[in-house]
Amino acid sequence: MTTGLFWFTNDLRLHDQPALWKMQSVDKLICVFCIDPQWFRPNGLNAKAMGERRLQFLYESLADLQQQLQQFGQQLIIKQQTPHKALTELIEFYNVDIIVRSQHAGVYENRHWHLLQQQFPQRKFITEVSHTLFAAEDLPFAIGDLPDSFTQFRKLVEDLALPRPMSAPQQLPPPPGPIAIDKLSTPIHKPSPFHGGETAALEHISEYFSADLPANYKQVRNELDGWQHSTKFSPWLALGCLSVRHLVSKLRTYEQNKTNNDSTYWIYFELLWREYFQWYAMRHGAKLFRFDGIKNTKSRRCYYPERYQKWCNGNTPYPLVNACMKQLNATGYMSNRGRQIVASCFVYDLNLDWRFGAAYFEQQLIDYDVAANWGNWQYIAGVGADPRGGRHFNIEKQTQQYDPNGEFIRRWQGDIDLVPLDSVDAADWPIMPPSKQ
Repeated sequence: MTTGLFWFTNDLRLHDQPALWKMQSVDKLICVFCIDPQWFRPNGLNAKAMGERRLQFLYESLADLQQQLQQFGQQLIIKQQTPHKALTELIEFYNVDIIVRSQHAGVYENRHWHLLQQQFPQRKFITEVSHTLFAAEDLPFAIGDLPDSFTQFRKLVEDLALPRPMSAPQQLPPPPGPIAIDKLSTPIHKPSPFHGGETAALEHISEYFSADLPANYKQVRNELDGWQHSTKFSPWLALGCLSVRHLVSKLRTYEQNKTNNDSTYWIYFELLWREYFQWYAMRHGAKLFRFDGIKNTKSRRCYYPERYQKWCNGNTPYPLVNACMKQLNATGYMSNRGRQIVASCFVYDLNLDWRFGAAYFEQQLIDYDVAANWGNWQYIAGVGADPRGGRHFNIEKQTQQYDPNGEFIRRWQGDIDLVPLDSVDAADWPIMPPSKQ
């Protein structure tokens, strides 16, 4: 009798799940997700990996997955331990023969996987691609030869044929017996237009492509607010509640049956940006989190506690930045344009170490994806894939262009209680008003 273990990570769905199809041949199957206690502890960048909004979306997604697995006579085992500890206990207790997961760009997740492979050399370990459009063997270059810029990457891959998304499995092997499930503390529910889980993701994709929204996407994609002004797929893509291959398949069907224009192309264009950062993270590994990035770029930027707190709380001298940050803190979401503006402000106007901003986004964003988040922050900061060496946006110009009437700023109270940027210097010495110096 063969026992398999499936480790869910950022693939919380049943549709287009090639790794789960690998489990069809086993006699007994364990499905597990690990909630690492380390996620809730402050890290060295003054944030936690998992904020309240992210946690709520994750719990909703896990509950939906659990409900779907129950229809197959399965259960989702949730362990509040590090993946290495939790999976080790399960492998040893149930004498697991095959351990399967989806490919992941995260250094942390891969470290646990490699430790398990070293610890159990006689067991079979399988990794399948489910979080990206392409597999490594589909690319016209080795991962180590990933192009240095997105434009080069796009030109090489945008016309490649995509694998067809897989349907959900029709059946799953049963679990080996009753398995203790850690009881989760329910987070305080906060109203949100986003509801986690595969069910909500498939409902949203159906609604989006049944309307005219894809045909007009390029004209509204830079709006700072509004449910219909962007595709809003990112939270479900980040946790894998939605397959990116399934999404592109729906896009192609829309183009064939309704319209194929610059806007529908632009949706694919931005998914290729996401794709680029996935392979970028896999190529560069731990360099994704280094102060000097992938280029060993030297910088004098540092950590000013007061400036950092003002940025986080939306209390800077810049109303547009404040409005974006208050939107983020209240909803767990921010437009792509808003993210570029506040990241540029963080790095260039506040002169702060970009990693602290990236870590705060990790804590707050419900659509946090390790590759996209840290790759984009490196890009803005000039220590990553940007051939121009960084992106400094003029905040006043951005305000006039994207919020000329101040509606967004008023909605999120970005111009309330504006204060000077500094009351202390970098060494925490008080800065006296000019008349008293």
